[in-house]
Amino acid sequence: MHQDFQNDAVSTSLDKNKIGIFTATAIVVANMIGTGVFTSLGFQVQAVQSVFPLLMLWLVGGVIALCGALTYGELGAALPRSGGEYHLLTKIYHPALGFMSGWVSVTVGFAAPAALASIALSKYLQAIFHGLPSQHVAALAMLFFTVIHSIDIKFGSYSHNFFTVMKVALILVFVLAAFWMRAAEPISMLPKRNDLPLFTSAGFAVSLIYVSFAYAGWNAAIYILGDIRDPRKNLPKALFLGTALVMVLYFLLNYVFLSTVPMTELSGQIEVGYLSGTKIFGAVGGQIMAAVIAFLLLSTVSGHVFVGPRIMQVMGEDYRALHLLSLKSKNGIPVNGTVLQLFLTLILIYSSTFEQVMIYAGFTLNLITTLTVAGVIVLRMRDPALPRPYRTWGYPFTPFLFLLMSFWTLGFVMIDKPVESSFGLGIVLLGVTIYVFNNHLVGKQNKLT
Repeated sequence: MHQDFQNDAVSTSLDKNKIGIFTATAIVVANMIGTGVFTSLGFQVQAVQSVFPLLMLWLVGGVIALCGALTYGELGAALPRSGGEYHLLTKIYHPALGFMSGWVSVTVGFAAPAALASIALSKYLQAIFHGLPSQHVAALAMLFFTVIHSIDIKFGSYSHNFFTVMKVALILVFVLAAFWMRAAEPISMLPKRNDLPLFTSAGFAVSLIYVSFAYAGWNAAIYILGDIRDPRKNLPKALFLGTALVMVLYFLLNYVFLSTVPMTELSGQIEVGYLSGTKIFGAVGGQIMAAVIAFLLLSTVSGHVFVGPRIMQVMGEDYRALHLLSLKSKNGIPVNGTVLQLFLTLILIYSSTFEQVMIYAGFTLNLITTLTVAGVIVLRMRDPALPRPYRTWGYPFTPFLFLLMSFWTLGFVMIDKPVESSFGLGIVLLGVTIYVFNNHLVGKQNKLT
């Protein structure tokens, strides 16, 4: 009995060091709210020019994100170890697919979002300081944070909760001010006669890529699983509450954007928050809102610059062909990975438009998440006895809905955006090629020894 009491005391002490449902939900929200929601509506308006389907995009995207997050939760609980898709695909399928997903994280998962956040930052600053060269400003932002993170490792320790509150507060300010100051023009959210064909159009499918990028971060579940108190109960709740909250915020924010700025003015624009802020608060107020959004984008750029090279470092430690990426400075900073990420990001900034980078990144990352979600079905069939502390809510409907929507979206993107999707497929194939080359090097070394 004394031993049982001692074990309970140790368990209680360990639980106190773990995070509760509030912080877990905050982490989910913090990982989702970023560049996409303040930048992508202008591109959706180009393809879908009706309020009801535009708003439905954000609800559909949220449901897809929720299905994915709930599925990832089971995989993370059944195969607990850090590494994300890199670890999961290795265990479920083959090390080649695990390497491929890690390679995509290295080349796309952080470099592309960092480039997008830098470009968006430059556009919002351009709204305040007219005449700024946007590409050079985006490049300078990347250079600045690369230098800072190469000098001081502590600079990367931002608070999730602080920036979560800032992001949520900013969205609420937009929504409440629009109605309080009566800046919003009445728009109908009811479907029109010609709306139905839009839901099956290429434009709607491609727009889902923009929306899925805005919701990116729902897969943070597999990274925080081991730190959550009573994950079997709290993980599904945190995922559901976090995603549901973001869905509501995104829906309201885009309603405000659409009701304050005419579609003709939104079309093709990145800085939609500034345009809406100007309509609500006037010219000076719009610039203040642009400055606040730019500040939040600074934290997004900084986060990607900090985390990306560390994923590269892990890949370099595991694979001989990428050994150079594992090298660290005396301060413990992965310098080669940092330089490579800067190089990749600058290529994207100077060679592509914001829209092209978002489609390329969204398409490529969607390939990996689709493969991972399918893994829960594979694992259930292949290893039904595997202990699963948490099982996907609504299985098999949940993963099947995610897969159905993903295949539909990816297919339309390949047809409608062949250049961007080809680059994405090329990156995936290059990853497989490097894996084969790595095995050749290892085999050659084994023969010599």
